[in-house]
Amino acid sequence: MRKTSLVTGAAMGALLAVGVVSQADAATKHKAAAVAVDAGPSVTEMQAAEIDSLREQVRILTDRLDAVEGGQAAVQQQAAQAQATAQAAQAQVDTLPAQVKTEVAANTPKPKPSWADNTSVTGRMYFDVSHIDHKNGATKQADTGTGFDIKRFYVGVDHKFNDTYSGNVTTDVTYSSATGNVEVFVKKAYLQAKYSDALVVRVGSADMPWIPFVEDQYGYRYVEQTTADRLKYGNSADWGVHASGKLAGGLFNYAASVVNGGGYKNPTRSKGVDFEGRVNTTFDNITLAAGVYTGKRGLNTEGAVTHHNATRWDALASYKVDNFRIGAEYFEAKNWNSVTSIGTDKIDGFSTFASYNFTPQVSAFGRYDWATKKVTGAPDARDNYFNVGLQWEPTKIVDFALVYKRDEAKHGTFSTGTSPSVATLGSAGASGKGTYDEFGLFGQFRW
Repeated sequence: MRKTSLVTGAAMGALLAVGVVSQADAATKHKAAAVAVDAGPSVTEMQAAEIDSLREQVRILTDRLDAVEGGQAAVQQQAAQAQATAQAAQAQVDTLPAQVKTEVAANTPKPKPSWADNTSVTGRMYFDVSHIDHKNGATKQADTGTGFDIKRFYVGVDHKFNDTYSGNVTTDVTYSSATGNVEVFVKKAYLQAKYSDALVVRVGSADMPWIPFVEDQYGYRYVEQTTADRLKYGNSADWGVHASGKLAGGLFNYAASVVNGGGYKNPTRSKGVDFEGRVNTTFDNITLAAGVYTGKRGLNTEGAVTHHNATRWDALASYKVDNFRIGAEYFEAKNWNSVTSIGTDKIDGFSTFASYNFTPQVSAFGRYDWATKKVTGAPDARDNYFNVGLQWEPTKIVDFALVYKRDEAKHGTFSTGTSPSVATLGSAGASGKGTYDEFGLFGQFRW
């Protein structure tokens, strides 16, 4: 801008000079006819010399301005380069702490891994505060009344040795109706080898294939056991060798156990072993499963005489989405209680269950079971059970449910897990009857 102004000013000066000279030239020509001037150069030559002088001054000024602007550009370029160099230096300075930390971490001796680093402790407790009215025939049973119960209290310790091998020990604290005391059992104690998703092997006492699987589908184990478990036609854990896995990306699953047969509370040695297996598939939120059990239930000990194999067939179908689930379980057991008897027994059991979440914290649920038992020399006995409840989950580790339960046995007796202290419901004979009503607050706490 400065250069342009100076050049423009010089040019205007030259033009003004040319205009003055032109006017003077016209006047001179007018007087030329009368007077002749013969002294020195002519006026035209003087004007041309002045114009040339002005042009030279303009050129000199232009060159000077060009030189000044060139210097300014060089200074600006040097300043930009200096700023870029400073920024690069600052970036290097900023990275120094991270580099120092990395170097220090790489050269600092790492502490030896502790056993506790790969060990976790878990727990789960089922409890209730409720009122019970329990009658066999016309006689009220000992568990009638109001009180607080801890149905189950599990404490588990898991340890991971490496990506393949791990172990688990889980204790079970429960009340025994036989002794009237609180007892502590080892429910799980196994070494696990996970060779792949398709093959996981456990040796020791571990979950059986069927009952824990159905508990997961049902979702309210802390309120009640599943139907085969409630009626004492299966074990949730046992001692032996257990294998499980997922196939086809989890579309198909299997579990198989070769066990003693007496359950985790009774690791009895016998002449043979029992087998339980399960296969299941899940697609479009639908789960279908089938299971089988066969064996002597640990009763074929040395010196004992057995007459039958105990068998059980299982089936389940369920549908589960985020806020709704519904399902049905069926089992048929033969000679479960007649392994050492000449007579036979058979039971068919059904269970249907459903739940709906109104909100992520509040849900309603219900279940209905019925079973028919046939025993040699006795009339057919029937058991009908249902529960309904409303659950509130204030946090992910605590559940509370307001529950009503009703269990009724007719024409015989059933061994049930419904009662916390009396294991038998009903009375013998065609007119035998037993009823169990319970209302209260049930809950579970887990970590």
